[in-house]
Amino acid sequence: MASAVFQTRADYSTQSVSTSEPVVSVDWLHANLKEPDLKVLDASWYMPDEQRNPIQEYQVAHIPGALFFDVDGIADQTTNLPHMLPSEQAFAAAVSSLGIENKNSLVVYDGKGLFSAARVWWMFRVFGHERVWVLDGGLPRWRASGYDVESSASSDAILKASAASEAIEKVYQGQAVGPITFETKFQPHLVWTLDQVKGNIDEKSHQHIDARSKARFDGSVPEPRKGIRSGHVPGSKCIPFAQLLDSSQTLLPPDELKKRFDGAGISLDSPVITSCGTGVTACILALGLHRLGKHDVAVYDGSWTEWGGHPDTPVNKS
Repeated sequence: MASAVFQTRADYSTQSVSTSEPVVSVDWLHANLKEPDLKVLDASWYMPDEQRNPIQEYQVAHIPGALFFDVDGIADQTTNLPHMLPSEQAFAAAVSSLGIENKNSLVVYDGKGLFSAARVWWMFRVFGHERVWVLDGGLPRWRASGYDVESSASSDAILKASAASEAIEKVYQGQAVGPITFETKFQPHLVWTLDQVKGNIDEKSHQHIDARSKARFDGSVPEPRKGIRSGHVPGSKCIPFAQLLDSSQTLLPPDELKKRFDGAGISLDSPVITSCGTGVTACILALGLHRLGKHDVAVYDGSWTEWGGHPDTPVNKS
């Protein structure tokens, strides 16, 4: 029996998981949880109208040993746009404060199933870290499988989360930060700016997919954030992110994913950029495309909050 158990452990080694597959199962994570180089991140984030507090929920229940990654905190401090990608120096300082090193394999999850974790998966890849996966089905799937959670009112992880926020602020204020254990290697092709999206309207070098709901894309309902126009970027196509997930909030298998993209007229042979409301659910589209072998999908970071909030960007309504 001991040899059978050993064999299972060997099969589950973090080194055996391919980075071409962007998600891991809760069973895989449960078997690997004590691997020394594996770090688990709770990257829960919620829409403002949901009135949920991710750090409070983390303290009540999280996967044992998980660190808290603050999506709103580990962000660019020089803009009013929500949770924009921080600078390389700021990201390195923040994740070093969390105790993350380049040698670590990372599994990211969230409290909804598969939502904001995809954003943090994309962030690490933008900064050159390939060994990162999303937990398929997230904390709900973990709990539904009967696996333990832990609670902590004043844990080491809360202190680290605070230290990460402080480190970000210090970098943007030009102050010295603690030791850097994580070196970034910026991948500019994975992130797009407003000017690139604007240029693409005429150039049409990339297919643009919008992850927002059809009603928001069509401009038939107001945007949830005040002062943002309704509609979509001319030439973009709509694949609401929820279409890539099953009822248990896990990523669809490749054949089903391909049907979703084919149905929207997206060619997997041509370049793609994705966007959404604030650059969170666009990363779910990138995750789905990664599963289909497209590993170079760019995310428009400012997304509709930037585009629709701009006075002179073109907007179409359906």
